[in-house]
Amino acid sequence: MSTPSVETQEWVKQLRKQLQKASYAYYVLDNPIMEDAIYDRLYRELQDLENQYPQLVTPDSPTQRVGERPATQFQSVRHNIPLYSLENAFNVEEFAQWQQRWQRVVPKEEFAYVCELKIDGSAIALTYENGILVRGATRGDGEYGEDITQNIKTIRAIPLRLTADPPPAVVEVRGEAFLPLDVFHKINREREANGEQPFANPRNAAAGTLRQLDSRVVAERHLDCFAYTLHIPGEEETEMAATQWDALEQLHALGFKVNPNRVLCRSLDEVRDYYDRWEGDREALPYMTDGVVVKLNDKGLQAELGFTQKFPRWAVALKYAAEEAPTVVEGVTVQVGRTGALTPVAELSPVQLAGTTVSRASLHNSDRLAQLDLHLGDTAIVRKAGEIIPEVVRILPELRPQGAIRFQMPDRCPECGEPVVKPQSEAVTRCINASCPAILRGALIHWGSRDALDINGLGEKLVEQMVDRGLVRSVPDLYDVTVEELAKLERFGKKSAQNLVNAIAESKTKPWSRVLYGLGIRHVGGVNAQLLAEKFPDVDRLASASIADIEGIYGIGLEIANSVYQWFRVCANQGAIDRLKTIGVQLSQQPQTETTGDRARSSNLTGKTFVLTGTLPSLKRSEAKQIIENAGGKVTGSVSRKTDYVVVGEEAGSKLAKAQELGITLLTEEQLLDLVEN
Repeated sequence: MSTPSVETQEWVKQLRKQLQKASYAYYVLDNPIMEDAIYDRLYRELQDLENQYPQLVTPDSPTQRVGERPATQFQSVRHNIPLYSLENAFNVEEFAQWQQRWQRVVPKEEFAYVCELKIDGSAIALTYENGILVRGATRGDGEYGEDITQNIKTIRAIPLRLTADPPPAVVEVRGEAFLPLDVFHKINREREANGEQPFANPRNAAAGTLRQLDSRVVAERHLDCFAYTLHIPGEEETEMAATQWDALEQLHALGFKVNPNRVLCRSLDEVRDYYDRWEGDREALPYMTDGVVVKLNDKGLQAELGFTQKFPRWAVALKYAAEEAPTVVEGVTVQVGRTGALTPVAELSPVQLAGTTVSRASLHNSDRLAQLDLHLGDTAIVRKAGEIIPEVVRILPELRPQGAIRFQMPDRCPECGEPVVKPQSEAVTRCINASCPAILRGALIHWGSRDALDINGLGEKLVEQMVDRGLVRSVPDLYDVTVEELAKLERFGKKSAQNLVNAIAESKTKPWSRVLYGLGIRHVGGVNAQLLAEKFPDVDRLASASIADIEGIYGIGLEIANSVYQWFRVCANQGAIDRLKTIGVQLSQQPQTETTGDRARSSNLTGKTFVLTGTLPSLKRSEAKQIIENAGGKVTGSVSRKTDYVVVGEEAGSKLAKAQELGITLLTEEQLLDLVEN
């Protein structure tokens, strides 16, 4: 391999710099500074030099946007920062209710919102190290996504190198990749001409494109991207962007494309005006949008509000009304959920709705059926609730065929054949047979879900086989299943069986709050389970608690309290708890050894609020945060009068000064660990 001259090396750097500058002007600023022919000539010259001197190729070179060979698969990667979905509001009144909710948590008189159009695309996560793009990933389930870096590099609106000099050591950027409408229609025309199935909508097309194994195909589809969130570990983030508006401006300065239609609003009226304006004007946009994303502008306030189990409390998606379409009801099937609820589902003549083909729609319950007066063969108006779940809105009786039969809910469970009941206080018809296969399948899947006992490998199809073959008749039976029994199931070898048995055994160590959530008590989600576990540190105390005791917990209402109380009065549930105790599942807040730092779980810090600042001697921030949370504490991103402790490391920044000003107790790493252990 020949060695390039110093002049050649410098010329390659200049070529790369000029091409990056021209690409940024064209794709991000929409203001070309170089004719296409000149760009192509310079690009070819750079390409030729890199072919001649491969040692000059860098990850941020414009020639590296398209890979040479297709990938064979995508690797699953864990996001450094989770990608939360947004809570939805479907009108300005619901938005006002969201505003009232967060103000109850953090009362504040003056605040501002940043409004951006909600792009109908596919969320992506980008990681830059020392200014260079090192990873691009799909959203996935919010915690884990797929590494699609090579495909991300084909999107010209995403810089391979940040323009900051010097750049932060690590930058995390969130964005939305999308297909412009003209590109989407062009692709579909080509697919139809080639006898291929057209994409249902731009969102599906964008998601499918990002997961193409051949990045050359991705490049041909000309995806675009808007960046909307900036994360920089440590103090540097607040220094660069103290507000959401600053973050968008900073993203633009770093070389990203941000939505030009963003606006800073000072009141609910201004948000309403923005929302109303774009409800009509969005039809003229070159991309699809289905609403407005509203975020609190103050980053400190965002940190103080934090997150629920699913959503950030400081942001909401204000959605536009869903599209509606007529279709014919060809039949009705009844599904049985894990709580025994019977849900009727309309089987429809396929219809296009909000860009997707819909052939089934929820009818909710027997009360809703009675309101609709549904007959088989009726013409129904269908829409997507939250633009996700299709539902029947109304029936057009004037189009009802002669002799049509009215649909009636079954009086016996379609899964087990036992009689069903409909409590007077509820709209839902239920199967109350605890041995019903549908209820058992749902209970097992819920027990093994990630937020509950997190049993890797316990999937829906496997659970179905285990129930159908009689291997398990209750949740505790899971812990008696053997490798030999599992190895006899379809598509399940001895190694897979052993891995599942190991995962089931490991689930015994999961904390009491997750076990409580896994029990599947109606209305008890992950957050409520945590609140209950903190108040009642073992199952016996919770089982003997009165409705008033349970309802007395802040955040727990009467409906939840009633549900928990009644659950522990059922003999079958009492028997299950006794068996789980014998098995060794954690039904109390007993100390557990954590992998992070091998620190013991305790409750010494329950209710205390911590802030971390600076670099700690031996712990990463994520490790310190985990230790605090395992001990019952809470970690926030900003110092306020509600902060109990500030943990201080080297090169502590403004948070230390704020803590000193407010007289908040300061801790070293060693003092923090002593506090946890004593």
